[in-house]
Amino acid sequence: MKTETNKQQASIFEGYSQRLQMTEAIELTQQSLQAHGKSHQHWGIAWSGGKDSSATLTLIIWMIDSGMIQAPEKLTVFYADTRMELPPLAIAAYQIIDELEERGIEVRIVMAPMDKRFMVYMLGRGVPPPNNNTLRWCTRQIKIDPMQDSLAEAIASNDDSILMITGVRQGESAMRDSRIIMSCGKDGAECGQGWYQEVLPNSKGIRGRVATLAPLLHWRVCHVWEWLKHWAPQAEFGDWSTAAIADAYGGEEAEELSARTGCVGCPLAQEDKALDTVIAMDR
Repeated sequence: MKTETNKQQASIFEGYSQRLQMTEAIELTQQSLQAHGKSHQHWGIAWSGGKDSSATLTLIIWMIDSGMIQAPEKLTVFYADTRMELPPLAIAAYQIIDELEERGIEVRIVMAPMDKRFMVYMLGRGVPPPNNNTLRWCTRQIKIDPMQDSLAEAIASNDDSILMITGVRQGESAMRDSRIIMSCGKDGAECGQGWYQEVLPNSKGIRGRVATLAPLLHWRVCHVWEWLKHWAPQAEFGDWSTAAIADAYGGEEAEELSARTGCVGCPLAQEDKALDTVIAMDR
């Protein structure tokens, strides 16, 4: 029975998101933030510099600036700098950081301590590169743990809870989709308006004080490219430096290439399409 229900939920998600126009996708995100944001005084936005989190970040700030949603009492952007990003994406991220700070928005640059950074950990300590089977240490060590540490620090300094907003989308991977469907309706989680969870799983020392929301859950990848390449760079939508992000993924062919996997030279990927794509660009 549960399996059949999950299949039905997955079918609803897929069919619904395929039919959405850009304006409809934005309206659903607005509804998601209106429904869940008002319950939290402090919002945090988890930002990796990639396409989904960059679309989430710039869209939310534009919505606040344009009056589409009410601003929280406090807003913090947490930028996860792994020091392993493609140079064009890293450059675009720091340009966006400048644009955020010009708006008076607090940005916390989150990175692992020097001894635990990717190259230092391998070349300095002699630890084998991560692999997909028995030794996948990289994501947790250079991204997840530093983010949770920074979250714990932010909560302690303000003595409050936080709504952590992410760029998670339906359709990114079968494993993620299954996890989303299974968690809907569990521990206060909701999927009708974004993907809202009252409890952040596996949170070190901050369980119960961090809720999560994925307000772009229903967006298709075409919506993401449309926002990054055509909407966000316009002055009326925030004048963001997001076009360079789409270019780093492959420009007009970004959706077909699906180039970026994460870190430059990721040992978990068979081919570094993103690096090949960037090197092939004349500029």
